[in-house]
Amino acid sequence: MIRTWSAVAARVSRSMRGPSAPVTYTLITLCCLVFLLGPASGLGPAYGTGDELLAAQRAYFRRWGVVPADLFEGSARAALTPATALFVHGSWVHLLGNMLFLYVFGAMTEERMGRVQFTLFYLGCGYLALLGYAAANADSQQSLVGASGAISAVLGALLFLFPDARVTSLLPFLFFLPVRFPAWIVLPFWAALQWLAAGQASQGPGVAYLAHLLGFGLGFCFAWARFGRTTRVKAPEAPAPEGENQP
Repeated sequence: MIRTWSAVAARVSRSMRGPSAPVTYTLITLCCLVFLLGPASGLGPAYGTGDELLAAQRAYFRRWGVVPADLFEGSARAALTPATALFVHGSWVHLLGNMLFLYVFGAMTEERMGRVQFTLFYLGCGYLALLGYAAANADSQQSLVGASGAISAVLGALLFLFPDARVTSLLPFLFFLPVRFPAWIVLPFWAALQWLAAGQASQGPGVAYLAHLLGFGLGFCFAWARFGRTTRVKAPEAPAPEGENQP
């Protein structure tokens, strides 16, 4: 009996620790540090306050973010901005929302892909998502920042790799009660909302829904191309404790 309860305790401990995801946690840490040290957080006294702070933020976003009108001029510095923009966020809400999604969905995807492959996947899909958005809005002077394209790629990959994974959702028409649905229901629904929002988006600053869609599609296609022919291994069920096998 003691040995049985020890095995149960070990399984509970492993489930509480969750998957090992050093790359995911490193990305979250880097994004948080960049935000806290930059003018967008409003915490750095060196950037001033009021109009001075707003001017510093605009200059910061233009330097490190994607400006579609500048990207295709052939400048080497501008060509790097789809990569640097992945670590820059415009506000506390923008940062926390993205990091929450990355924390929830990144670990499982990283564990399935492996650290090196996940790193290249995240950066590559994020870069291409922002590049695609810039190509579709080539005349725009607005700066685009954020990891949304890369995180959307993680969602797309997770949909292919773990379609039956349970995702907790908060639905407004159910008074925001947490409800758990399979990923194959939640994530396509999320993508459909992005599609509808992208069709209604106006020119000017706002949410880059097109980058979300591009990232989601890139992530799903990468997972399909890379893992589509591999055999999916189903984890064996843990043995039942003593007494549960009895009729």
